[in-house]
Amino acid sequence: MPHVSKLYFKTAIVFLIFGIGLGLQMSISGNHGIIGAHAHANLLGWVTMAIFGGYYALNPAKAETRFAMVQYGVYTLGVAVMTPALLFMLLGNPSLEPLVALASLVTFAGVLLFAFVVFTKDEVQRTGQMQSAM
Repeated sequence: MPHVSKLYFKTAIVFLIFGIGLGLQMSISGNHGIIGAHAHANLLGWVTMAIFGGYYALNPAKAETRFAMVQYGVYTLGVAVMTPALLFMLLGNPSLEPLVALASLVTFAGVLLFAFVVFTKDEVQRTGQMQSAM
């Protein structure tokens, strides 16, 4: 399995544990005010990262590029900053809203980079030649 796939699956598990922890906390306390952070941890962290890892596992030529690691880094940074910042914002710290917004944009950039990976031919990413894309 490609290295980036392993990284995505390991990171996804961390977010799954975090997301389940948030869900348990809400269930135990009866306060569901942090449901947004719970949803982001599970959907952007667990589900999306697992899908990205699966895609790269099925496309090893694309997974073995430097671009794939850049995409992993950008997306993971965005989600890793956004999720706890959103949690603390929802817990009563509205001053974190700009950080949540910035991290959301970084996450979106990671998604756009992944779209580039999906829509380009394998040889484009290996050679870096943009003119033969798509």
